[in-house]
Order: sequence, then C-alpha cells, then structure tokens
Amino acid sequence: MPTLTTRARTGLLAAAAATLLTTGALHPATASAASAPAGPPAHATAAVLDLDDSGRSPVVRGEDTAYDTASIVKVDILAAALLQAQDAGRELTAQERAHAEPMIKQSDNAAADALWRQIGRTDGLTAANKRLGLTSTTSGPGGKWGLTRTTAGDQMRLLRAVFDGDADDAPAKTGATALNAGSRAYISTLMNQVVPEQSWGVSAVGSRQSLKNGWLQRVTSGLWDVNSIGQVSVNGHRCLVAVLSNGSASMAEGVDLVERTARTAVAQRLSGPPGAAAGRR
Repeated sequence: MPTLTTRARTGLLAAAAATLLTTGALHPATASAASAPAGPPAHATAAVLDLDDSGRSPVVRGEDTAYDTASIVKVDILAAALLQAQDAGRELTAQERAHAEPMIKQSDNAAADALWRQIGRTDGLTAANKRLGLTSTTSGPGGKWGLTRTTAGDQMRLLRAVFDGDADDAPAKTGATALNAGSRAYISTLMNQVVPEQSWGVSAVGSRQSLKNGWLQRVTSGLWDVNSIGQVSVNGHRCLVAVLSNGSASMAEGVDLVERTARTAVAQRLSGPPGAAAGRR
C-alpha cells in the first residue's frame, strides 16, 4: 500500500480531528496537534490472527492490559444492536441503519449516542459482550461509551465474531447467541466503507482492509488514546489485527505508533511457523 507523504498524513489527521470537533466529542482547546506535557512513554499492544494459517491461533504482542476504546467501541455497539434485532426475529429498521452507517463509516458520534441509548447503554453492551465471548471489556459509564475499557485480546474476539464465523472455535459458532451470517456481513461491509481520511491504522499493513479506528485526547493528561481494529490482506493472507495504544503526545504520534506496531506484529506472525501456538511476545 502506498505510504502517505507527511503533508498528506497531516491533512488527513486534521480532517479527523475536525470530525471530532463537529460532533462535540472534544473541546477545541484539547483538539490541538501541539505536544502534551511530558509524561510516561506511550505504549501499545497488538493482537494478530492469520485466518489462513492452519493453527488459527491469535498472537498478542505486548502486555494485554486494558485501554480506552474511543470510537472502536462503535463496532461493539453495532454488534449489540444486531444481536437484539436477531432476538426479536427482525432486521435493523431504517432508522437503526441510518444511525449504524454513519457511526461506522464516518465515526459519527451523534449516531453512536442514539444506538448506545437504544441498546440499553452499559447493560446492553455488557450482555452482548458476554454472548460474543468478550471477557475483559468494561462498558463506559452513563453516556461515555468512548471510555469503555478493553484489551487487544478481547478486540480479537470481537473481530473473530464478525470475520471468522466459519471457524469451529470462533465466538460466532455459539448458535443462537451469536451474530448470524447477515449481521456479520453487514458489519464487515460498513467497515470496508470507512471514509478515506479515516483509513489509517491497520490499513498500513496490507490491502483490502475493513477497519474501524478510534482516537481520543484525555482531558486530565492531554495525551492521546489511538486504536485501530480490522481485517487486512497481507501477501495473500487474511489477517485480523487489533492495535490499542495510549500516552501519545499527539494524534499523529499515536497513529504512527499504531501503524508501526501493526506492521511489526503482522510481520512477526507471518514469519512464524504454520500452526504456531498463541502467545505473547
């Protein structure tokens, strides 16, 4: 995939920050690209699964601790809405789709607010995550869905529930409690239609990407949470990749950290022996 020039990258990140401002997610004073005060070094954790490997085992690179989700939780919110629709024996309504599509493709926060309320906020997301096999994700309090806490391992479980439904051990193979084929196809289609200015992150690893990114500047520290999850094609391999990070001094530094971490983690996974067991590096 072509590498963005510095000018192009700056323009895309400025557009992304502008999107946050227009939806009220950040106060203008906190959306600045200026570096935050010095603090602990930024760090990141990645999880990778090669869907074309015989072992089909995910590998976690780094300490699998909890991070703020920021907007990657929007995939989880949509999964919860789809599970509730399945339980009712129906598809999403036109109004629900009108919220779901901008929420994923444009990362629209007002649309996420609407679906968050509809699923029952914390209770609804918690119930859905139990069915999807997520064990280390804690919903954000009240309306603060972006402060949901999760791990790279749990984001891999969510990605498998969407993209790995044919695997015998995938979360989606849990019968009536899981996303059906139509729900999985709907989520993956929307993740494949993310607007160009938000196509950074795991997309740096390969082509034919379906992704969702999240970014948030914390008011207390001025530092950035930057995350990216999705499916990419790398040298003929379909890979699920989740990278979570925090502590970056700017959004641009966070994006660079996420992309470097994704490249390293995927390269290490694909260079390993076929059927390698899951583990931490």
